[in-house]
Amino acid sequence: MKAVRIHRHGGPEVLVYEDVPEPRPRADQILLRVRACALNHLDLWVRRGLPGVPIPLPHILGSDIAGQVAEVGEFCERIRPGQRVLLAPALSCRQCRECVSGRDNRCGRYSLFGYQIPGGNAEYLAAPEYAAIPIPEHLSFEQAAAVPLVFLTAYHMLFERARLQAGETVLVVAASSGVGSAAVQLAKWFRCRVIATAGGEAKLAKAKELGADEVVDHYAQDFVAEVKRLTDRRGVDVVFEHVGAATWSRSVQCLAPGGRLVTCGATTGPEAALDIRFLFYRQQSVLGSFMGTLGELYRVLDLVFHNEVGPVIDRVYPLAEAAAAHRWLENKEQFGKVVLAV
Repeated sequence: MKAVRIHRHGGPEVLVYEDVPEPRPRADQILLRVRACALNHLDLWVRRGLPGVPIPLPHILGSDIAGQVAEVGEFCERIRPGQRVLLAPALSCRQCRECVSGRDNRCGRYSLFGYQIPGGNAEYLAAPEYAAIPIPEHLSFEQAAAVPLVFLTAYHMLFERARLQAGETVLVVAASSGVGSAAVQLAKWFRCRVIATAGGEAKLAKAKELGADEVVDHYAQDFVAEVKRLTDRRGVDVVFEHVGAATWSRSVQCLAPGGRLVTCGATTGPEAALDIRFLFYRQQSVLGSFMGTLGELYRVLDLVFHNEVGPVIDRVYPLAEAAAAHRWLENKEQFGKVVLAV
C-alpha cells in the first residue's frame, strides 16, 4: 500500500510517500480502507520530534481518520465490512480503574493514532473494533475526518472542565484553528455569548459566520482592552485557551471574577506567568484539559451527525502532497482543518 512516513525527525521534507506492507488485523480489529485523514498540530510536533518521547521509526502520522471497513477480525461483532466509519482518535487499555470508570483519557496507556502508534496517513490501517464509529451518509469522508480530535477536545474543555453554563460569555482565542472553530460552534449552540479572536479580516469574517457575536483581531487590536469594552469592564466567564505563551497573560487578564480559564495546548511555548494574588482574590480557576472520553466523543458526534455543529475544512490535499499540507498548517494560513484525501 501507499503511505507517508517519517524516517527521521525534521521539517516537512522528511515526509516520504512510499510503498509499505499492508497491515493485517488481529481477531479483535478491523482493517480500514482510509479515505481521509485530517492534520493536527500533533502531526507537526511528532514530525519535528518531541524531547523525551520515543517515536518508533519509520512512523506513520495521522490521528483524525475516516474510511470504509475492508475487513473485520473473527471476534468483531458490531462493525461490518463495507461500513463507513470514523475512528476515535485515541486508544486506551479498556481495563484499568480510569477506563472502567469512564475516564479513559486518564488511562496510563492512553495514546493517539499517529503519536506512538501508526496513524492514518496510509491507504490501510488496522484498528480496534471499539474505535470505529459509523458515520451518516450525508457526511463525506473528508468532513468526518475533520471532526473527532478537535470537537472532542473542545467539548471536554467547555463542558467537563470549565462547566460552561448557558448564557455565559466565552472568549475563544485563535478561533481560526480547528479546535477554536469547534469551540465557537459549541459555545454558541449552548446559547452563550461568544467573543472570538483571529488574525486578519478574512478570518474574523469566518468566525462571525460560525456564530461568534463579537470578533477581535489579535494582531491589530489589544484584545484585553476590546474584551473589557465589550463586557462593560467585567471580563468573560470562560477563556478557551490553547495558544500558550503568546496569549497567556492577556487571556488571564480577560477573566471576570469567578472566571475559568481552560487550556489544552501550548503551540507558542509552555512557559507562562501567573499572579497568584489575582487568582485567589478574584476566585478564578485555571484548568488543564486533555482530549476527552469515548463517551463524550459519542455525545458530540450526535451534534455533528444532526447538523447542530459541523466541521470546518480549509483545504484538502492528496496524500502524496502531505508535505505541502504540513507547510500550510505550519504557516498558520488555514481557517479550520487541513485534510489529506487518501
